[in-house]
Amino acid sequence: MTPQISISQASSQAPSQASLPIETQFWTWREHRIAYAVEGEGVPIVLIHGFGASIGHWRRNIPVLAAAGYRVYALDLLGFGKSDKPLLNYQMELWQEMLQDFWRDQIQEPAVFVGNSIGALLCLMMLANAPEMARAGVLLNAAGGLNHRPEELNLPLRVVMAAFTKLVSSEVVGPFLFNRIRQKPRLRRTLHQVYRDRTAVTDELIELIYQPACDPGAQKVFAKILTAPPGPKPEALLPQVTQPLLILWGEADPWTPISGATLYQDRAAHSEQVTFVPIPETGHCPHDERPERVNQEIITWLQHCL
Repeated sequence: MTPQISISQASSQAPSQASLPIETQFWTWREHRIAYAVEGEGVPIVLIHGFGASIGHWRRNIPVLAAAGYRVYALDLLGFGKSDKPLLNYQMELWQEMLQDFWRDQIQEPAVFVGNSIGALLCLMMLANAPEMARAGVLLNAAGGLNHRPEELNLPLRVVMAAFTKLVSSEVVGPFLFNRIRQKPRLRRTLHQVYRDRTAVTDELIELIYQPACDPGAQKVFAKILTAPPGPKPEALLPQVTQPLLILWGEADPWTPISGATLYQDRAAHSEQVTFVPIPETGHCPHDERPERVNQEIITWLQHCL
């Protein structure tokens, strides 16, 4: 049974500063260092970040979930954050294998997988493909794939994206273009597009994204991921999921708009195992933009479904 700790209790037990430093450890996977953090005791929760993010993106969630009576893990996917950035053929299946091996080495009991964007798609893959490892899942603004499928884009945008990925992969132009993309003012402008509350786009958040982008190999990994296959479709995975599933969706997200979430809304309407909760005035990263609301939704839901 999950410990019945109220939201107010969890908040009072968590550190008063939501952005206290997160202690990072390292785990070796296929000769690569993978950064991870762990805090608390209880049913394991695994937090999986989205594209370009890292463990730090969960800095406002880890202490609250841990204080509510859970053992909270967060990982930097290979190629992101403080994890190594080897030149590999990146794909969703590679990260799924990493998560499965991490579970075997470090967790070894069914966990709740929580993810944002491509991290949410990875959670869905774990629920569908490794049910012995996953007891429940929480998806936050789930991506439909690592990259857009050609059929998802109109012809002009398809041409633009093809040209952009070619430039990013270029030995000559790629480093210059990546250097422009990672500049802090440009990062801030990008985040202002996807966070409805611009006050949530802090200097701390910019630094969390900027620093890993300065690591050796970051540019080539960025190019590899942008040209990677999109991975499995959510509509193929969702029918295989039998565990409880909570879907949280920022209604103001321009990247994965809620209008594209009908797959999950329809499933929630026909299954007691699936809950869909829209979050008004919130963008692509609800856990960072509205952490109090997201933490409350997750803890309350877990207390009822586990």
